[in-house]
Amino acid sequence: MARVVELSYYPIKGCAGVSAHDAVLTSAGLAHDRSFMVTSEEGVYRTQRRWPRLALIRPGISPDGERLSLRAPGHPYALDIGVDASGPRRDVDLFGAPFTGIDQGDEAAAWLSEVLGAPSRLVRVPPEHDRVTDGQVPGTSGYADSSAVHVLSRSTLDLLNGRLTESGGDALPMDRFRPNIVIGGWDDPHTEDRVRRIAIADTELGYTKLAIRCAVTLVDQETGTRTGPEPLRTLASYRRAASGGGGVAFGTKYAVLRPGKLSVGDEVRVTLWGEAEL
Repeated sequence: MARVVELSYYPIKGCAGVSAHDAVLTSAGLAHDRSFMVTSEEGVYRTQRRWPRLALIRPGISPDGERLSLRAPGHPYALDIGVDASGPRRDVDLFGAPFTGIDQGDEAAAWLSEVLGAPSRLVRVPPEHDRVTDGQVPGTSGYADSSAVHVLSRSTLDLLNGRLTESGGDALPMDRFRPNIVIGGWDDPHTEDRVRRIAIADTELGYTKLAIRCAVTLVDQETGTRTGPEPLRTLASYRRAASGGGGVAFGTKYAVLRPGKLSVGDEVRVTLWGEAEL
């Protein structure tokens, strides 16, 4: 029987995740997921592709979303701030697309600038954020790359790690791929490629597309350093997507069809299957 074995959300885009036993699933994904984003002073998004040290930033968010904490290994002090959900909007850029964000003030900006070594600001998704995401099933999300929920199975990672170790490399932890929901119990790797509808507890997800991987997978999430060609080199040998420019596919993305509550241990019920796009 397939079950949820891990749940993670990422309060600040590109920063460390928060593991949870229970999570609320909203129309934009797990509650608080990618609801904040680090930007340049000009409002351009920062991600681990160019700023791997983002991985060192460990955010915490209160259940009501009203307080945000920031800490980083080796940094002399942690920061705890009240979240501004109603302040003036400012223009931000996410992959060239225009959005708005609510700036979280100079104290957060100074802290982030010290950790990253570059002038930075922190913005929050405004309440009126009405982003429409692409894929087979349209949906919405905060500042995620695209769709609201990223799903990966343990067997999929096990296959990759087997190939890595066979060639003399090191196995990689699940956090290298930053999924929201990890599923155990699917014996066949990449079962998620064929899943078009998932029901978990009282929630439902609809397939949008394959997760095309980028240089973020090269970043060690514990040290905030880029480690080399793996896993992209090995993935490219057997996981080239048939569409989308032939990118490396690993995991799948979903829109939220029915919000609700998820817990580790919940049964995962596939209500619609399809053909893998790979």
